[in-house]
Amino acid sequence: MTLIPDKRNFKIFIDFDGTITTQDVGEQMFLKFGDAREARKIVERWISKEITSTQSWELLCATISDFNEEEFDVFLDEIIIDPTFFEFERYCNENGIALFVLSDGLDYYINRIFSKNNLDHLNVYSNRMIKTDDNKIKPVFPYSDEECKMCANCKRNHIINNSSDDDITVYIGDGYSDTCPAQYVDYIFAKNSLLKFCEKERISYFPFNNFGEIKIMIEELRTRRRLRKRHQAELKRKEVYQQG
Repeated sequence: MTLIPDKRNFKIFIDFDGTITTQDVGEQMFLKFGDAREARKIVERWISKEITSTQSWELLCATISDFNEEEFDVFLDEIIIDPTFFEFERYCNENGIALFVLSDGLDYYINRIFSKNNLDHLNVYSNRMIKTDDNKIKPVFPYSDEECKMCANCKRNHIINNSSDDDITVYIGDGYSDTCPAQYVDYIFAKNSLLKFCEKERISYFPFNNFGEIKIMIEELRTRRRLRKRHQAELKRKEVYQQG
């Protein structure tokens, strides 16, 4: 591990579905408005790596044959953000800690949920959703990576592009799409699928239930006399740099 210099600049990257929100919005979206049975099969095929994330999104969107925007907005307005996230976001803002929301979900629902909760100032990287003339929806992938198939929106690249080797990088997540980007940061806060992945791969992490717990731990990290970067993350970042 590399010893971190005295000037500590934290960069925090956060998953959206099931991490900032109390449920997976993308999953619930297709269970409610698409073909629920087919949607579950598609997600299983993605997790088993039978199809890529971009393919899974295209197939999932195809299960919605008649998109009703008004009904969808009502559904989105009922989505709950983890109440402890608001205080965590204020804490980071007051202490000059940069936050980036990295989602393999769709911008339409993220933007509406954030706007409703006065969080539309946050930096967000996600896939896009467009409505077609025949009342269907189509995913667009402005941040895909040909070499990195796990996410349609390559979270790894956003971490690399928005941080330097001098920064202390933190990832907060809960799902399958978080297992790749978490490997490129110094500190990981994990639950659910990401936690199981970290345990299986013997990657150090902090378990969490809410952002109040994360805030306490971040404050503790910021005040530690000695803080070290994770060596395996440094090596993986170097591999990406060498690829160009």
